[in-house]
Amino acid sequence: MQNNPVSKKTDYEIVLQTLENVDDYKYLIQRYEKKLFIYIQRILYVNKEDTEDILQEVFIKAYRNLNSYDPKYNFSSWIYRITHNEAISFLRSNKKRQLEISNDIENNIFDTIASDIDIEKEAIKDWDSKRVHEVLAKLDEKYREVLVLKYIEEKDYNEISDILQIPSGTVGSLINRAKDKFKKLVK
Repeated sequence: MQNNPVSKKTDYEIVLQTLENVDDYKYLIQRYEKKLFIYIQRILYVNKEDTEDILQEVFIKAYRNLNSYDPKYNFSSWIYRITHNEAISFLRSNKKRQLEISNDIENNIFDTIASDIDIEKEAIKDWDSKRVHEVLAKLDEKYREVLVLKYIEEKDYNEISDILQIPSGTVGSLINRAKDKFKKLVK
């Protein structure tokens, strides 16, 4: 390893490093494992075991295709795209099976609320978070995914465009339609 700590390296630098030494792939896994785990659960509402299986496939496919990674795109967008594709594949292969709503989904939606709030406010936060997940679960996958990417994963329109492989203008339209559908379900 060079003098730079891995945490200060860009994704692309770690990709180049991994192409020279396979053991360094663990740094990309460590950087994205938790984010992608949560992303999968937010868009699919599957149990922990299924999420782990999908995530394992994501990292296997990403590693196999590391040579074809194009640095003109964010690595983040590239690996989220692979995750999106694996999630779609999972849904297709499990169409007949009823998807379970996982109770252990991490709720980061209301993290901006101060941590030293009273019990009543904490209960409201938990209720709001559960309600948001319930409403998201009722949306069509395409609407749920753009809302999760935009408002929970905090991706910009260009990153969402790269991940979903749709034009940026379409991203904006989808987000607006998704917000309208979300509002109708909340009422």
